[in-house]
Amino acid sequence: MPEQSNDYRVVVFGAGGVGKSSLVLRFVKGTFRDTYIPTIEDTYRQVISCDKSVCTLQITDTTGSHQFPAMQRLSISKGHAFILVFSVTSKQSLEELGPIYDLILQIKGSVDGIPVMLVGNKCDETQREVDTRDAQAVAQAWKCGFMETSAKMNHNVKELFQELLTLETRRNVSLSVDGKRTGKQKRADRIKGKCALM
Repeated sequence: MPEQSNDYRVVVFGAGGVGKSSLVLRFVKGTFRDTYIPTIEDTYRQVISCDKSVCTLQITDTTGSHQFPAMQRLSISKGHAFILVFSVTSKQSLEELGPIYDLILQIKGSVDGIPVMLVGNKCDETQREVDTRDAQAVAQAWKCGFMETSAKMNHNVKELFQELLTLETRRNVSLSVDGKRTGKQKRADRIKGKCALM
C-alpha cells in the first residue's frame, strides 16, 4: 500500500488513442485538442483541500503502448486510485484493459478499498463497438465504478473524478464543484471529513 503523503495519486491507463490525455487535459485545463499526440507519461497536479488541510491531486497520464512495463508497474505500486479508459468505438480497447486490471490486482493484492473507474470515452461518437450494458458487466465483474464520458463534449469529465474520489475509503477525499457541496457530499461530510477542489 502506498505511503500516506500530501499527494493523492490517480493513474490513468488505456490503449493508445482512447482519449486518456484528452480526459485529463479537459479536467485539469478545460481544453481539448483534436490532434493525436502519443504520450509516454505526463503528470498533472491540482491542489485540493483534504481533511481540513491542503494536498495535491496528482494525475499520471500513462502511455498507451506496452513498451514500458516497468513504468506501468511503478505507476500501479505508487497509485492510490485508477481510471481505466477505453473508447466506445473500439471493442479491442476494452479488451486491452484486462491485462492492466490483472496487473493492478497482482501488485495491489486486491482492489477492495481501492478506487477504480472503468471509463467508456468518446460516447459522443455514433460508430459504437461497445454497448453500455457490456461495459457495465465488465465493471461489475471487476468490482469497479463505470461511467461514459466525452472529453470532446466535456460530458461527465468532472463527474468522473468526483465519482472516483467518492469511492475512496482509506482517505477522505472529494472534489467540490465551484466550492459548493452537493447534498450527497454534505451528508458524507457529516460521516467523515472530505477533500474539496480549491
